[in-house]
Amino acid sequence: MTTYLITGGCGFIGRALTREVLARGAEVRVLDSLVPQVHGDTRPSLPDVEFIEGDMRDADTVRRAVRGVDGVFHLAAEVGVGQSMYEIARYTGANDLGTAVLLEALIAEPVPRLVLASSMSVYGEGLYRSQSGETVTDARRSAADLDAGRWDPVDASGAPLLPLPTPEDKPVDLASIYALTKFAQERAAMIFGATYPTETVALRLFNVFGPGQALSNPYTGVLANFGSRLINGSRATVFEDGRQMRDFVHVDDIARAFRLAMDQPAAAGHVLNIGSGHAYSIASVAEMLAHALDRPELAPEILNRARSGDIRHCFADLTKARDLLGFRPEKRLEESMPELAAWIAAETSVDRGAEMRRELEERGLVR
Repeated sequence: MTTYLITGGCGFIGRALTREVLARGAEVRVLDSLVPQVHGDTRPSLPDVEFIEGDMRDADTVRRAVRGVDGVFHLAAEVGVGQSMYEIARYTGANDLGTAVLLEALIAEPVPRLVLASSMSVYGEGLYRSQSGETVTDARRSAADLDAGRWDPVDASGAPLLPLPTPEDKPVDLASIYALTKFAQERAAMIFGATYPTETVALRLFNVFGPGQALSNPYTGVLANFGSRLINGSRATVFEDGRQMRDFVHVDDIARAFRLAMDQPAAAGHVLNIGSGHAYSIASVAEMLAHALDRPELAPEILNRARSGDIRHCFADLTKARDLLGFRPEKRLEESMPELAAWIAAETSVDRGAEMRRELEERGLVR
């Protein structure tokens, strides 16, 4: 029987991936430290799964976890752009040192393939085109622009740039500590895979949504954050003017992409975008969720202030994932809103959005 290790397997994506792998007839071993910010005080129910509780930085625990498995899905990481800007040691230790410990364990206990969760955050700004038709790969916004409420990147003449789908060959531009740690994870895995017999694949995940996300963790996905605010009677908090665009991909599509990345021979050694390929403004998503939760009167609170580490526009070009994995997203955001809203309404959540905003403001991370 084939057995896979899923690090971070008790998390939002990890649980979906566990279901996907079990449904394909394989066995699953999970390694997770059950971080209280994500999991609260509740221990997850993991039927049909071998569970090891432990930290990725504990070499003995990680060696025990990888022993005898046929492949590793590495999802364990601290997640949150804003929080990473002040809990720097925590993010660097968990993400980069944790990955290093895993790679050392795989020298002694090699597996055929390692599939790593990377992030679209490594791109910084996405790909753009200038008004004259030139491709722009290094768009940036200055502090002065943000202070003045000039949200969109512009060309040399001051004209707004046109956002385009972002492919994998767009140069990275690390705008947050979180992005830095994810890129370090990604590159370490790729260097390892070029040196040792374990093939590696890195998936750059865009904004993941769906039932099961941690509603009481304000540094989790934006839709879960909005849902927690709305179900507790508060307006969703939106930075800048709300017109910034993101790519939202369902967690079930993400789980399928991970499974394909483990199975498809052509994926070895590649970095792949995994998203929906569609762009949505953040304000429109907040409004969509408010209507799905039957709270249309709770229009989003547009702050017209910028958060350090954020970028303006980024959405996925999926050409490479289609060609190498045969991946095509199946669940659009619009069609999935009723399912998401029903799950949020049935859950108990603590709205910590104001707490998150206060923590950022106290550290000067909101302009």
